[in-house]
Amino acid sequence: MALYESEHTKFIREWLKAHPEEVKEQKAGRALWWDKAPVPLAEAKRQSEAQVPNKAYYYDAN
Repeated sequence: MALYESEHTKFIREWLKAHPEEVKEQKAGRALWWDKAPVPLAEAKRQSEAQVPNKAYYYDAN
């Protein structure tokens, strides 16, 4: 039994095969928006200490 592969998937596979530079561009974009460097311990501590605690009842205006 053959696995189904959509027309879109076939198109993307062929297009990436014809344009290998786009894989590099895709990885650069992913690194820019998603792959974040680990936060240093001192910075993480500073951020957690700077947070304001939530009220017991979130929607209370007072």
